[in-house]
Amino acid sequence: MHADNDLAIVQAIQAGDKNSFALLAAKYDAKIQRLIFRFVKNESITQELTQDSFIKAYRALPNFRGDSAFYTWLYRIAVNVAKTWLIQNNNIEFSSTFINQKDETFDLQDTLIDNNTPDNSLHNQQLMSLIQRTVDNLPHDLRTALTLREIEGLSYEEIAKIMECPIGTVRSRIFRARDILTQKLSVLVDPGNI
Repeated sequence: MHADNDLAIVQAIQAGDKNSFALLAAKYDAKIQRLIFRFVKNESITQELTQDSFIKAYRALPNFRGDSAFYTWLYRIAVNVAKTWLIQNNNIEFSSTFINQKDETFDLQDTLIDNNTPDNSLHNQQLMSLIQRTVDNLPHDLRTALTLREIEGLSYEEIAKIMECPIGTVRSRIFRARDILTQKLSVLVDPGNI
């Protein structure tokens, strides 16, 4: 239902009601900020890039045809803005709060040890650090696909539109990212290593 509402607002803007863009900006501002922050790890840069994303979206709205949902189109713009900034600043590192989210492949709650002993606490810290480093070191396309799926909760179809690639490619990237995480974690999670 919200996609129809977004499309109606976009059509009103395209028909000349420029003030309606504020409705879309207010609706998606927090999501776009959260998405960009995961990539750039800096609040002031996040604010700037979020603003740039909305400006680019506003300027491109006359060309929006509604082939995808508005938020999918806006996410694509935001990902591209963040990627461009990272490349221009020679900083290809992406951040991820993946470690604070639930994953479909393995449940971190099952992996982490419940007992609050110093050894177990250290093990859990090492595990979380390893996950963070592994996600941060994934190739750009794998990080982006994994972040959009696991953090943003987008469907494979939405990710394919955002990343401008086939759904099979998205599935493959997410599978490879999860496989890399599983391999890295198996070293630390192996009962023989505890």
